[in-house]
Amino acid sequence: MAVPKKKPNGRPPIVFSEAQIKQVKELSARLTKAQLADYFNISENTFREIEKRQPEVLEAYKSGKVQQIDEVVGHLLDQCRQGNPTCILFFLKTRAGWSEAPTQNSSIPAYKRPSANDDTN
Repeated sequence: MAVPKKKPNGRPPIVFSEAQIKQVKELSARLTKAQLADYFNISENTFREIEKRQPEVLEAYKSGKVQQIDEVVGHLLDQCRQGNPTCILFFLKTRAGWSEAPTQNSSIPAYKRPSANDDTN
């Protein structure tokens, strides 16, 4: 990895070490990018610039997120297999497109109720 050049009259760019990249992977399961930036005492924009300069930081972030999602989904599916109705409904609504919204059948014409003023002889 090439070390980025220092900007004239500016601070040297921050480069994450292997240990910091490992921390990004571990913490990304629980923290947002803004929270990670706070953890490393940098701004969110600086964190995003580091991701651009060091693609391994972005990959560590994504990998940590995916691992956590996989673990949580595994627990959700275990609960579904055990018959937990709340988990089953949540899964069906979020992954299978189920909805509790009432469906309207447009092929049935609306019923017009006769009023007392109607002249029906």
